[in-house]
Amino acid sequence: MGLSGIPEDVALILRWIWLHRNYLIIFITPLIILPLPLVLPSPEARCGFVIILMALFWCTECMPLAITALLPVVLFPMMGIMESEKVCVQYLKDTNMLFIGGLLVAIAVEHWNLHKRIALSVLLVVGVRPALLMLGFMLVTAFLSMWISNTATTAMMLPISQAVLEQLSATEADSDEKELREGQDNQAFELTEVNIKHSLDKVSQGDKSNVNPDLEARINSLSECRKKEREAKYISLFKGMSLCVCYSASIGGTATLTGTTPNLILKGQMDAIFPENHGVINFASWFGFAFPNMLLMLVLSWLWLQFMYLGLNFKKTFGCGTKNEGDKDAYRVMKDEYKKLGSISFAEGGVLVIFVILVILWFTREPGFMPGWATELFNKNGQYVTDGTVAIFMSTMFFIVPSRIDFLYSINSNDEHGEEAEGDEQEGGAKQEKKKKLKGTPTLLNWKVVHERMPWNIVLLLGGGFALASGSEASGLSVWLGESLAPLQSIPPFAISLILCLLVGTFTECSSNTATTTLFLPILASMATTIGIHPLYVMLPCTISASLAFMLPVATPPNAIAFSYGNLKVLDMAKAGFILNIIGILSINLGINTWGTAMFKLGTFPTWANSTNITHSP
Repeated sequence: MGLSGIPEDVALILRWIWLHRNYLIIFITPLIILPLPLVLPSPEARCGFVIILMALFWCTECMPLAITALLPVVLFPMMGIMESEKVCVQYLKDTNMLFIGGLLVAIAVEHWNLHKRIALSVLLVVGVRPALLMLGFMLVTAFLSMWISNTATTAMMLPISQAVLEQLSATEADSDEKELREGQDNQAFELTEVNIKHSLDKVSQGDKSNVNPDLEARINSLSECRKKEREAKYISLFKGMSLCVCYSASIGGTATLTGTTPNLILKGQMDAIFPENHGVINFASWFGFAFPNMLLMLVLSWLWLQFMYLGLNFKKTFGCGTKNEGDKDAYRVMKDEYKKLGSISFAEGGVLVIFVILVILWFTREPGFMPGWATELFNKNGQYVTDGTVAIFMSTMFFIVPSRIDFLYSINSNDEHGEEAEGDEQEGGAKQEKKKKLKGTPTLLNWKVVHERMPWNIVLLLGGGFALASGSEASGLSVWLGESLAPLQSIPPFAISLILCLLVGTFTECSSNTATTTLFLPILASMATTIGIHPLYVMLPCTISASLAFMLPVATPPNAIAFSYGNLKVLDMAKAGFILNIIGILSINLGINTWGTAMFKLGTFPTWANSTNITHSP
């Protein structure tokens, strides 16, 4: 018998099944759902078979997500849903170019450590008092996550936060020990300063003959008590800081169109399903809605984590008054980290300038309230220049701009050196030194760095989502699903949005946010057109809700990184994350029913929603 009372043969079989579960899922799942297209031989049923199969493969991760995303290339043509050429073109659309351009910028920022310089600069301004430190880490992490990957941001910020807290803990321990050694008053034991100091002096000199044993025991008890209180306090702080970093990374990614993959999936799905939408979702319009919502979620999340891990003593946690030694030492840790970066280099400045220009061009391309530069110069007769065009144009600058400006100086100095070396007895050595000094100046980015850091799998995931949406439209499955959801018309729109956000928020806890948005958005688009509400009224809040995976370590990579530090238990993350999920969903629905309605005119059904890209198969 096994340890748990299961016979060894049965335990061995179960272990074999668990170890080979991926193979079993891959081969058994298609056979289980195969009756669907056989019993209902229609394009809708065949497309439903593909979507269910991909959904199960994505949820179980029996195959890499990117490989599952390639299944439409094989199954849609073979099942007569779409021609191969029409399927393959979905894998490299304008939205993919926007994604690649945004990632190239993020790679350049990470490659030259610009993100670390920005983070430490802000933290040095914020200070090290617990509540302000937590707020500072959340603001910095959210800001960086708007532009670079959530995972990279979390991986960079967590070690900094741990180092600062460890320094605070060590300094407080030294301070407590020093306080006892100096014989300061302690009201808890009602001991006088003279008695404590006299006893401690005796102990320190090794003379315990005249030391009151009861007094010595009380001092040791006091020291142990303070140690336990300090450890409990900093364990709680470590947990709170780890959670605030990983949560703010996920929240920050929702603020920009390129911040996280679901945002780009929404843009791609809108352009594919509603080709006449006139670019209703672009960088500027997304930022206008999502950035205020991100700030609201961030502040509410900080208050909740403050309540959970620091309590409601704002005077203590904000630290009204002078700085103590612990604060100064922790501040010194951050300052030392900043000094290690050295002065800002030409490469960092170049990356920063290109990044700022890119953001300005994105905002001013089509700001909405006035004609943008693209409208005036290029887009008078159509959407020729998009956010993707701008992203690729600016990201190519990283492969053109040199990373140093001293190459001109090097040429001049080498020329002078060559002239001086002429006629010298050691001419050969001088030439060799000259050749050694002359080196090509690298650009801000090179392909080797990009190849190592670019997540090409996400490009395929995006393409797989667009192929699924296109197949749903071509087969008529989207129309069928929309008609099936027609009874929802009797429910108030705000209730529909709230229920769907809760559904998506729950689903994304056990599935990737990319897969969640890919599966849900085409269905939501069909439902919205059927019941006569603005498609963005349900698609936009559900897209952001897909990024609110706060409850489980496996829900997102930032959660997993925070959990790997060993300070957190699953229950800690579940308790904090459950409330944050509710806060996030309520914030999103508040936004969509206030400034979102005003921005996108969500109170009226748009004319472009009637002209969907539907081509029914025979």
